Amino acid sequence: MLFSFENLVLDTDRRELRAGAAAIAVEPQVFDLLAYLIQNRDRVVSRDDVFEAVWHGRIVSESTLTSRINAARAAIGDSGDEQRLIKTLPRKGFRFVAAVQERKGSDTTAALDAPALIPASQLALPDKPSIAVLPFTNMSGEPEQDYFADGMAEDVITALSRCNWLFVIARNSSFTYKSKTVDVRQVSRELGVRYVLEGSVRRGGNRLRFTGQLVDATSGAHIWADRFDGEMTDIFDLQDRFTASVVAAIEPKLQLAEIERLKRKPAANLNAYDLILRAQQLEREFTKESVVAAIECTQQALAIDPNYAHAMALAAHCYGWRLIQGWMLNPEEAALGARLGARAVELGQDDGNVLWLAAHGILYLARDRERARELVHRSLDLNPNSAAAVTMAGLVEAMSGNSSQALELLQRALRLSPRDPRGWHTYGAIALAHLTDGRFEEAASFASRALVYNPRFGGPTRILIASLALLGRHDEVAEALERLRNIDPEFSLSRLRARLGFMHERPWNSIAEGLKLAGFRE
Repeated sequence: MLFSFENLVLDTDRRELRAGAAAIAVEPQVFDLLAYLIQNRDRVVSRDDVFEAVWHGRIVSESTLTSRINAARAAIGDSGDEQRLIKTLPRKGFRFVAAVQERKGSDTTAALDAPALIPASQLALPDKPSIAVLPFTNMSGEPEQDYFADGMAEDVITALSRCNWLFVIARNSSFTYKSKTVDVRQVSRELGVRYVLEGSVRRGGNRLRFTGQLVDATSGAHIWADRFDGEMTDIFDLQDRFTASVVAAIEPKLQLAEIERLKRKPAANLNAYDLILRAQQLEREFTKESVVAAIECTQQALAIDPNYAHAMALAAHCYGWRLIQGWMLNPEEAALGARLGARAVELGQDDGNVLWLAAHGILYLARDRERARELVHRSLDLNPNSAAAVTMAGLVEAMSGNSSQALELLQRALRLSPRDPRGWHTYGAIALAHLTDGRFEEAASFASRALVYNPRFGGPTRILIASLALLGRHDEVAEALERLRNIDPEFSLSRLRARLGFMHERPWNSIAEGLKLAGFRE
């Protein structure tokens, strides 16, 4: 008999406890205790009941029973403090309270009902990241809730399909695994994908909990796992928010996993996509040298594929960083980057990542706020769950002096991806919006946060100096000035104004006023 709960399966025939394909080591008495509690989950079992069922009436101490209960909780991710799954009822006994699905059979590698149109032996992994979203398990014990679990999985598939850099298995294929216990490596072979997303949905009263995990199915390595809770006041709104949270969380995790995979690939075997992955890694290092190296990777990718829109957009993005950081020595680079950004848009009109990357380059290089705004909102139409695109939209509004709109977008970006490795860009834009509105304490705080994650970022360094000067905290200004000199030795107000010629007067005047107080002259 198979008992499924949370993301676990207890197989009484094989005497196994599994999380996905991985077996969890459990002592025999602990397994018997778990099985007994689950099989009798409709009632409270007394200590005497447990002694009889597990120890067959032998006399054991209370401490032995307590240690086995604690071990059972630990095995299934519970604890004595939380008691989410195994409840202790004082002077009454114990009860297993999680929702459980029960079914017969324990063959986890049974053939699927639907015949394969292409044999698994012929399914090579695509050149780009590939993922299958398995049907989410309904842990509520209520068959009528299946529609909600299925709807969530379908929404996630649809949202991931908007990411053009992903190869996503269609719903009709991934849903052939519904109500089956399968090994993710089997899924990888049969669908020809590298990554598998699994999840479960559990309802308790008016609360709903979604648990998900992303696995590299070729190795079994866990890449991401999290859970989300919400109130079922508006079921469709809740479904939308869960989908946005899941997609925004796993998109950057997939990119990082792909970059790690690239590190193990010989340099001689790099294709155009691999070169863009390497360029992304170098751009994230965010040094003068690494951004130049990133541009060189995009040039190599374009030599392989001259119409590779993503390579053009990423190059424009990097040229934009060189300009705004004061790293650009040749003015012709700005014109080249602007042309690459414009061409990327022509070739990648249906790719959200291409559009926001190009918008960043066009904002700085072509000094065209309105065009950047148009492109980034088109990007959001294609993929509204992209935290990077939402951040870019917020930055454009902050640069345009629209602080309230900027903050609304930027807070949404943080909510979409609260652990984003590029959160420093979001924090820097939030700092600018606060500075524009005269909230100097908040501006200094968010600028400082940005610099914790990226100490080489010139934008928040300048905002920090301006905010501290406007607050009269001159001792701290001196330290920030030293940081700016290390980033941008040739810095002056006139040079900055030349770089930021597209910026609205409101944010520019706030920055300039603070920097003048800090001692800078035109």
